[in-house]
Formats: sequence, structure tokens, C-alpha cells
Amino acid sequence: MVQRGTGRVVVVGAGIGGLAAALDLAARGFEVLVLERAAAPGGKMREVAVGGEGGARLDAGPTVFTMRWVFEDLFDAASASIADHLTLKPATVLARHAWDGGGGRLDLFADVARSADAIGAFAGAAEARGFRAFCDRARRVYRALEGPFIRAARPTPFSLAAAAGPSGLAGLMGASPFTTLWRALGDHFRDPRLRQLFARYATYCGSSPFLAPATLMLVAHVEQEGVWLVEGGMHRLARSMEELARARGATFRYGAEVAEIRVESGRAAGVALSTGERLDAAAVLVNADAAAVASGLFGPAARGALPPAERRDRSLSALTWAMLAEVEGFPLLRHTVFFSDDYPSEFEALFGRRRLPAAPTTYVCAQDRGAAEDDLAPSGPERLLCLVNAPATGDTTPPSQAEIERCETATFRLLERCGLTLRRRDSVLTGPAGFEKLFPATGGALYGRASHGWAASFARPGARTALPGLYLAGGSAHPGAGVPMAALSGRLASSSIASDLAKATAANTRASTARSRATATPGGTWTR
Repeated sequence: MVQRGTGRVVVVGAGIGGLAAALDLAARGFEVLVLERAAAPGGKMREVAVGGEGGARLDAGPTVFTMRWVFEDLFDAASASIADHLTLKPATVLARHAWDGGGGRLDLFADVARSADAIGAFAGAAEARGFRAFCDRARRVYRALEGPFIRAARPTPFSLAAAAGPSGLAGLMGASPFTTLWRALGDHFRDPRLRQLFARYATYCGSSPFLAPATLMLVAHVEQEGVWLVEGGMHRLARSMEELARARGATFRYGAEVAEIRVESGRAAGVALSTGERLDAAAVLVNADAAAVASGLFGPAARGALPPAERRDRSLSALTWAMLAEVEGFPLLRHTVFFSDDYPSEFEALFGRRRLPAAPTTYVCAQDRGAAEDDLAPSGPERLLCLVNAPATGDTTPPSQAEIERCETATFRLLERCGLTLRRRDSVLTGPAGFEKLFPATGGALYGRASHGWAASFARPGARTALPGLYLAGGSAHPGAGVPMAALSGRLASSSIASDLAKATAANTRASTARSRATATPGGTWTR
């Protein structure tokens, strides 16, 4: 049932943050209108067709589903069960890893003991003990931050310390916020291959392990809590959230580009579309990168709602090849990582010189394969997404065609040296300039602001902006990048909107009653 007297909430963008907010608000009874300029929901969780519109479709965005509880809570709040909308299969192998130059092969498992045994066979008993200590540390970091930071609406260093209390301060300091991830990994691993493997967690939020804080080791605990395969692909998650939001009363309009956030009497009052159509709203939620608002893409009136976004603070972009290919030689699993032999040089190129690396680490998602070591390879061509990191320079100095071709050659030669031969049939390439076109004002950055330095996480904007009535959700907002974090940002925005509109309604009611004087009436009763 629609909450009367509160007005309509307009959600700009149907990415995961916008979908989560729309579903949560609709389940609370608000009138919700979602405006998306693309033809389908998902945002970065997009799907592309390889081989033309009638060709194979595959995920060309996020490929890993973790923190299942975030979506179980979201669906539960909408009086639904996630099991009725999605088929999820737990992965027994988190990922397969291979190294250039004959560096060997290593699988990490969902079971810590199996991973420790694999690491012991790969690099020795001391490294297996270091892995167990690392897992214990990652678990403590996650537990120290889940309540006061991840679930909190707008944490600060002071609120984090206050929420932890004297007994929890040791846990916060154990999160090592003032140490880089790369340095902290040296406390646990002497083998440079293992240090490189776990340093990759920094790239999950588009950052460098040489600059990002050690708190990002919590990703290890998140993965050990469960990685899931979504039947039908990750894009199916976005579709399911949209379907449930519609069932709860939300309305979706695709091909609807918002040109301006309208401001009246000092607050967001609606939007204007590129067609000139004007839509009123009691609140506007923008599910786009914070830089899009701060740079004025939604009009000058909303520009000051967020602080300016500095290009130097951008996270990583990527080169991605979505392809159909025949595979030979290497036993791919759903998730496989092929490491370069010079990690420091790779990140110096990305964040120091803002160039494509000469020898990029490569991630391959084999979307027709499972995540168990004994899964059989499909026959014939299969759907693959290959990804290497790239600088977010899509709006300034994007990689030239020659630079992209050199990177592509280096990428596929690395795969060949590790034993993987690909015979590509069809391929769709997207780079920083393409991601800038999809997500304007980002330069192609895929994770919002990079998590460099201890204060970076606190610099992300929260759901509320400086402009009353204007809210923010998505991977550039708190609590950060990644599918579950973006969904949490949407729920935090939904709660903020519901609370603020309820307060506004109550204030209007009080003001209305206060303007009427008490009047005596026959029968001994009185009214205001």
C-alpha cells in the first residue's frame, strides 16, 4: 500500500544500488519511479551479446556473488524468499591461479583446511601456517568492521571508535588501517606468489595493494563465508530484483535519460528528462557515480550537493574481452587468474604513469564452467570474459589503438605461456573510453574512489547529500564498491529517505495544527 502524503520517490539509475533502494522503498509502501537511460537493469552488472544481437549473451560486469546474507535480508524485507527468485550453487573452488614463467598452479577452496593443505603442497608447511594465521586475522578484521562501518549509515573515525568502545578498540587497531595490504601480507607469507595472490584483493575495489590499507584483507573472510554461482548469470540477479520491485509496486521506465535534478525552495523537487518532460518528486535518489553529480551532469543546481571528484582519486578501469572461444590446454574453472611476473611494475604503470601495463595480470571467467575441480569442460566454443586492469583515463587520455593492441598481445601470450590456448570466434572489447561512455564523468573508473590510505573509506559520500531531498547510492557511495556493498548502499539510502520523509510529514502536520486556534463548540467538545 502506498504511503499517502509522502509523495513520489524518483530513483535515477537501475544499477544494483538503485534496484535495492527501489525494492526496499516499494516494500515499505512508497510510490517509486525508476528512470534508466539504458534498455535493461543492472548498470555495471551488464550483459552483452557476442556474435550480434542473436548471439550468445554473457555477463560483462561483476562475476562473483558473495555476502549472500545482504540479498537474503533485502528479499526478506520485501516478504519474499531469495530461493524463489534465484538458483544459487555454492562454489567448492574459489578460484584457480597460475603464474607466468612456470610458477605453478594453485586452487583456493571454500574450505580453509583444504586451502591450507593445497598451499602446503604448493609452497611448504610454513606458508600453510601463515595462511591459517592470515585467515584468522581477516576474520577479526571483518568482525571489527561489519557493524560499526559496513552496516553504519555514515561512519567517521570517531563514530567507529565510539561504536567499538574500549573493548573493541584493539580489534579496530588489529585491522591495521595505517599499514598497506602489501606490507601486512609480508607478516604471513614469504613466498612472493602467495603475497601476490592475496594482494589481488585490493583490485576488488579498484585499488593498488601497495597503497590500499590492510583492512582489505577482510575480503578473504568474505570469500570463505561463501562464493555462489547464479544460475543464468549475474545479470539474473538484477532482473530478479527488478521483477520483485515491480511486484511490490515500483514503476520502471527504460530509455529515460535524466538531464537535470530540479531544485525548488532549496531542495530537490524532481527531475527533467532529456526529452523535456518534468517529473515531480518528494525525494530523488541518484544511482550513478558521485562524480556525475559533482561535475554538473545533472544540472548546476545539484552540482554543489557533493564535493568535487578529483581525477587522481579514481579507481581502476579495465580492458574486457567478452568472447566465444574454443579452449585448449589449461583446465579453466569458473574463476581463473593468470599472474604476471612483476606486480610492482604493473601497478606503477596503472597508478603512477596512468598507462596500460606491459605485462598485465589477467582474470578469466569461464561462464559455462562450474567451480569444482572435477567439473567437465563444455564441448565446442564457450563464453569467456577476460579482464585486465587499466587506468581510468577514458575522458582525458584513453589508451590508443596501438596501446590496446600491445596490451592484448601481451595478455594472450601470458595465457599461452601458462598453457591456455584460445581460438576466438567472436569478441567484444570494452576499454576505459567505452566505460566512460557507459558511466559518464568517471573516466571509466569502475569502483568509484580508490581505497588508497586509511582515510579513503571515510571520504566516500553517504546516502544523504548537502542538498535536502537528494540522495546517493551505488559503488561510489558508502560502504563501497562491489555488488553486495552497492546493495547495502541502496538500503541505507532507502532508510534515510523513509526517515526524512516521515519527519517532514510529521513537521508539516504539526505546523498545520499549530496554525488553527482552539475553538469552543456546543456539546462540551473542542477542536484545533
